[in-house]
Amino acid sequence: MRVRPDQERLVGPVMKSLAEAYVYPANAWPRLILDGDEAVGFFMAFIDIDWNGKGVDFRSGLWRLNVAADAQGRGVGRFAVASVAAELRRRGSTRLYVTWHPGDDGPEGFYRKLGFRTTGEVSEGETVGVLDLA
Repeated sequence: MRVRPDQERLVGPVMKSLAEAYVYPANAWPRLILDGDEAVGFFMAFIDIDWNGKGVDFRSGLWRLNVAADAQGRGVGRFAVASVAAELRRRGSTRLYVTWHPGDDGPEGFYRKLGFRTTGEVSEGETVGVLDLA
């Protein structure tokens, strides 16, 4: 499953995500999105990670989102975010966090349309956004 060539620098490959899920099994929630028998997307949530490493701010959210190039514009990304939101609500979370590469070619518009707002934070060079789930 490949994203558009212009998006490859914005998302990690699925294989990297699966390796991270293996290393962090208590915190990773990876899922494949199928349309019939066709893989159209992949997402992975992070669950209760120690955000700043100080043991006081634990967050959950969307860690990875990859949508196949030919499946974009069909609601796959919205489905992924809704799926993560539903799982986090089920686990008692009230917020869903995500990070994105800033810039005109990044996914900020997509996340803002879904109701995310920026927190004013930057994590590893990426903008931090949050969606209230309550």
